[in-house]
Order: sequence, then structure tokens, then C-alpha cells
Amino acid sequence: MTSQPALRLGTRRSRLATTQSGLVADLIRSRLGREVVLVEITTEGDVSAAPLASLGGTGVFVSALREALLRGEVDLAVHSLKDLPTQPADGISLAAVPLREDPRDAVIARDGLTLGELPVGSRVGTGSPRRAAQLEALGLGLEVVGLRGNVETRLSKVTSGECDAVVLARAGLARIGLADRATEVLDPLQMLPAPGQGALAVECRSDDPDLIADLAQLEDPATRAAVEAERAVLATLEAGCSAPLGALAEVVEGENGDELWIRAIALSPDGALSVRMSTTGTVAEAAQTGHRLGSDMLADGAADLMQGPVRTQP
Repeated sequence: MTSQPALRLGTRRSRLATTQSGLVADLIRSRLGREVVLVEITTEGDVSAAPLASLGGTGVFVSALREALLRGEVDLAVHSLKDLPTQPADGISLAAVPLREDPRDAVIARDGLTLGELPVGSRVGTGSPRRAAQLEALGLGLEVVGLRGNVETRLSKVTSGECDAVVLARAGLARIGLADRATEVLDPLQMLPAPGQGALAVECRSDDPDLIADLAQLEDPATRAAVEAERAVLATLEAGCSAPLGALAEVVEGENGDELWIRAIALSPDGALSVRMSTTGTVAEAAQTGHRLGSDMLADGAADLMQGPVRTQP
């Protein structure tokens, strides 16, 4: 290790957040040779029991960390990238997007069942309007119920019998060593994940060019291109992270080098109506490709689908 002072990394307090921040801290130690200390910060999304949509959805887990950054209390912060608002924040730079974990959604059901094996009327818990709308769209006759809390709290709803199943991001389960609890990993053809799901965002102050340059060593270019495209769809549709919108991009090998493939879906809150589209583009024009797809979806009526009331949890 060098004699440089330890970097102060701001993180939420949950087990998942501190685990994710610990993964980034380990990358910094191994690639930059810098020591890192975690600084736990409580966010509005952590202390409120209200549905995320009623708190404003996007940004409720992010603003407190960014404020600590701007006050100089921490040197960098780690977020789940899907929680980041699409609009840039003054004084904050997205310095790195490390390699993405599996972005798909996972089912954790009683008795090892899959969604298709659950009896009609089974209670399936989710705190996400995106997941709720896509569950309804599958037409399986399931009762979709609202859910809040950390990963362990949500899993306990199945153990206690309050829910027959819950749907969570597989990335979160994997990062805290609970991937084996999943009874099914959902194909994106059934359920498209949230834009940026499974990816991490490493932010620091824009006036710290040396740290920005250092943190760039944590970057995974393919992950950055994919999430830029997904978030461009989100921004074009002006949908917050609690809106019924799913998107997934991948960098794949094409005839003339790497290509970016992206697909997205916008749904009415009850899942009855949807606009689903896909397109391809170059990796260098990831954001433009996402904006183009979002514009095509708007032209096909996506905006009208999302003007209805956002599903909230009891």
C-alpha cells in the first residue's frame, strides 16, 4: 500500500449496500493500491416505510450520499446504478461503472416452485411497479402484492407464508451469497429488468480529477455502454425508476466488431397494454441508440401507457 490517506467510501447501511461497497473497496485496494474505509450514511429510502413511488422513486437512496460527497465527508460513493436519476448532478461525476452482475430478476417461491407452477391466486410480492406490471402481463392469475424492506425482510415473507413467492434482482441475492434461494431466474423475454439493474455506480466530486482518473481503472467498458443505452431509454421516456419500464442492453460480437443490442418494454400499470421494441447500434453510440429506441417507443404510444396511476404498495 502507498502512504496516501485512506479513501472514505460512502455507503448505505443495508447488508446489500455495504457488501456492494465492499466489492468496490476491494477493487480499489487491488487495482489502485489505496486503503479504503466505509462510511455508513442513512438515506430517506432507508428510514421511510412509505412506498418508494410516493417518496419520488428515483433518487431516494442517492441524495444523502451525494450530499455527503459535496460536503467533503466522503471521497466517493457507491450506488446501485438503477437507483441513479438520469439527470446529471452538479458537482458529481460518474467515475466508474465496474463489471455488471447478472441483471435478471429471480423468483424465490415456496416449495421450490417456478412462477408457472404456482397455483392461480398465489400471492407474489414485489415493491416494483415494473415487476408488478410484467407479472400481471404474464396472465398467470397471480395476486401481486406490495412489498418493502431489505432482501432478508422480503425473503422472510415466503418463509412465513405471507407470500407464496417474491421477485427480486438476482444480482442482489448473488452479492450477499443467497443466489441458491432463487427457485427460478426469469428470462428477459418474460421480464425485462430495470435499466441499470445489476450494475454499480462509483461517484466522486467533479473537482477531484486525480481521483476520477484513478477510479477509471475500475471501469468495464461493455457494462458502461449497456447501462448508458438503457438509461437513455429511461431518460427519453421521462420515466422514474418506479415506472413500469424495463430495458436490457448487451454488447455482442458482430460481423464488423462489437455491437450493442437493446430491448425495452413500457407497460400500463396493470400490465394490460404494452409497447415492446428492440434495436441495435454501435458501442460508441450507446446513448444515441437508447434515445432512438425511446423515441420510437414514444411514437408507438409508450407515453400514454405510463400516464395512469403508478401502482403503490399498501
